[in-house]
Amino acid sequence: MRHRDLRRRYEPPRPPRHGYGRGRLTRSSRSSRLPDRPVIAGTAAVAGIGATAFTKDSGRSELALAAEAVRAALDDAGLGPRDVDGMVTFTMDTSPEITVAQAAGIGELTFFSRVHYGGGAACATVQQAALAVAAGLAEVVVCYRAFNERSGRRFGAGVQSREPSAEGAALGWGLPYGLLTPASWVAMAARRYLHTYGLEPGVFGHVAVTDRRHAATNPAAYFHGRPITLADHAASRWIAEPLRLLDCCQETDGGQALVVTSVERARTLARPPAVIIAAAQGAGRAQEQMTSYYRDGIDGLPEMGVVARQLWGSSGLGPADVDVAVLYDHFTPYVLMQLEEFGFCGPGEGGAFVESDVLPLNTHGGQLGEAYLHGMNGIAEAVRQVRGTAVNQVPGAARALVTAGTGVPTSGLLLGADG
Repeated sequence: MRHRDLRRRYEPPRPPRHGYGRGRLTRSSRSSRLPDRPVIAGTAAVAGIGATAFTKDSGRSELALAAEAVRAALDDAGLGPRDVDGMVTFTMDTSPEITVAQAAGIGELTFFSRVHYGGGAACATVQQAALAVAAGLAEVVVCYRAFNERSGRRFGAGVQSREPSAEGAALGWGLPYGLLTPASWVAMAARRYLHTYGLEPGVFGHVAVTDRRHAATNPAAYFHGRPITLADHAASRWIAEPLRLLDCCQETDGGQALVVTSVERARTLARPPAVIIAAAQGAGRAQEQMTSYYRDGIDGLPEMGVVARQLWGSSGLGPADVDVAVLYDHFTPYVLMQLEEFGFCGPGEGGAFVESDVLPLNTHGGQLGEAYLHGMNGIAEAVRQVRGTAVNQVPGAARALVTAGTGVPTSGLLLGADG
């Protein structure tokens, strides 16, 4: 089955399941009031991308990694530090915008901002940059993320010490029962997903195999030259049933940066622009930080449904118009649920959809295969695909879907080739 055959499978919106937006391209009363063409649609573009090496022990400060990635992104765009007047990063980043600007030789700033919720912030950094450009608050905005996640703070280690906070109180309902790590939190939803649709854990292996196949041919990927099979996935050790080691993303030291400017200016620069067709953030009802267990159902990702409705609604596009998808893959089950929320397939059909290889997915290797950079390297891959410069290039790729972290308030992008 060719990818364009999806046109025959695409269905018009239907009433949301569970009442909060799960299902194939449903539209809530709130999202139906959104403007058809948001102010940023087609006005801004990603003009430069840059990254450090992806390693397990950088031996460098996170500030140094951030500054290197920013300079590399500016070089890629054919710009200099003095051209930058805006900076956006994550609340989790230890290198403030002002400090990174100083380290990279950037001068005056007219816009600087941060986005919350870990990996869920990735695409939203580009959204904020595009909003700043469209509103005239800045002309050239750099988005970045850098950390020593393997040799420094390891997010996979889970909750260790935490200052009292509202988020900490929410996590406190599960911590006494052993739900201490992201893998254990996701395992709850993954188990329910398997139960609801009568599936076995091996269905998650299709995502891991696909990612590692692409990483094997990507020289920048940590797992370059190391593909895996479904048998390898099934033989990997349990982390938190039903999640195995190969269902969980790696830990990485490194940095990634992106340069956002107006489409008009991007056309004058060194690289073809990746036009921002649409951008969105989303949080679902009863949303918690990866422990949203009090919803009517936990076998889907309503927050990503919120993003999907906005991206499709504001762009006028649908699943059949996407040439390549870069979906946030910190854990394999959430890739399947994202495909279902975006309407590429029906509920419970995500594993079979990935196995069919109809839609090019995570062509850089994803966070399982290339690097775990809170999704920023996925945006860079989408830019390469619409430029036509990716290592695993999809022929004729003109539109790319990118998503940010799942299980948390999240974000997404539709990027397209210019013209």
